[in-house]
Amino acid sequence: MGSSNGHKTLAVGKVIWREDLYPRFNSDAETILRYAESLEQLPPITVNQRGELIDGYHRWTAHKKVGVAEVPVTVTETKSDAHLLELAIESNAKHGLQLKREEKRNLAVKLYSTGQVKDKKRLQNMLGIGKSALAEWLQDTDRAERERRDQRIRDMWLACYTQEEIAEAVELDQRSIGRKIQELGNFPNLEKRLKVRALHEEDDWKPPFSDIWSFTSNSNTTTHFGNTDGRILDNLLYLYTEPFDIVVDPCVGGGTTIDVCKNRSRRYWVSDRLPVIERGDIRQHDIADGPPPLNRRWSEVSLVYLDPPYWKQAEGRYSTDPEDLANMSLEDFYTTLVTFIRGCASKMPGGSTIALIIQPTQWKAPNREVVDHIIDLIMRVDNKKVQYKRRFSCPLSAEQFTPPMRAWAIENKQLLVRNRELIIWRVVK
Repeated sequence: MGSSNGHKTLAVGKVIWREDLYPRFNSDAETILRYAESLEQLPPITVNQRGELIDGYHRWTAHKKVGVAEVPVTVTETKSDAHLLELAIESNAKHGLQLKREEKRNLAVKLYSTGQVKDKKRLQNMLGIGKSALAEWLQDTDRAERERRDQRIRDMWLACYTQEEIAEAVELDQRSIGRKIQELGNFPNLEKRLKVRALHEEDDWKPPFSDIWSFTSNSNTTTHFGNTDGRILDNLLYLYTEPFDIVVDPCVGGGTTIDVCKNRSRRYWVSDRLPVIERGDIRQHDIADGPPPLNRRWSEVSLVYLDPPYWKQAEGRYSTDPEDLANMSLEDFYTTLVTFIRGCASKMPGGSTIALIIQPTQWKAPNREVVDHIIDLIMRVDNKKVQYKRRFSCPLSAEQFTPPMRAWAIENKQLLVRNRELIIWRVVK
């Protein structure tokens, strides 16, 4: 920067106009021409420490039009982009070509909706507008913000966040959150489209009518190793839960349980030892550490759904840790699952359900001898608190068998294990 007649100057080409921050949306050609005829009488433009224009767009443009190399400037330090914009608005309100009403409206909506200025009184003073005008301009923004906030409250409530956690996330007091949660948990208040899905009343919904659940293709939108079709869980929700019941899934994988539960208006507490995707509603929890910490909410759990690694079938696929279910010895694998199931049952209300889906191990078992986990687990789990009720067949597609597997089966007169079963336990009152 240089100096002239006691003022600092800056090369016209060095002035930076932040169109994304500057409050003026449309230039005025007549004003620029008038300024160009009397440059010496114009006050300095205002820039920040980086040469970004705060005030004087038309004066600066007039200097460019005439071809003057330097423009007088006053330097005001800004702390942030928001600070620059605030100073620019205040300068415009005091002097110069005033912002048009529509420009003020657009600025008010932008500053408020982006969170740069949430204090409405401050926004009034900055733009020089009345309370009623600002309220009218921001009513759509306020309504959209309330809808976004309410949706976030609903999503967090469905994901079993505590009232305290929700209040902190949406910046509302706990009393307001408590009232909102009471509204959310009132089934008659549910929107008709959500109510139809919650009750499995869609025209294309086909309820299960037998104990064989076979699907020709996987309906899940996410794919990863061990990804089980979400329609299996959907059937379980239909049979064993009611709207707003809590579903616990400690091996959630890619999050299919979340999608199914949200679609059916079920609350959910889901976790994984090593989550395959990063999202706030998937907690990190190892079932070897026991039941998840739901505390008082265990009384609202109607279903625990277990889709664990199928022992050696998944060995090394999730991790190389010896603590991983897939990498354990068979005895430790059983002990971990049985301890977890019994632990959950001790916390759940009578009449609730624990479901576990698993396939016998064959191809990766020692000597390819079939290890029937279903029978082993049924025999080990039952006690006074949890009792075996029944099981469903959920066969995998024959496409899982590779040509070498088929050749081995034919050559050795062995039958490959295609079946997979869903074990149902009922928690005793």
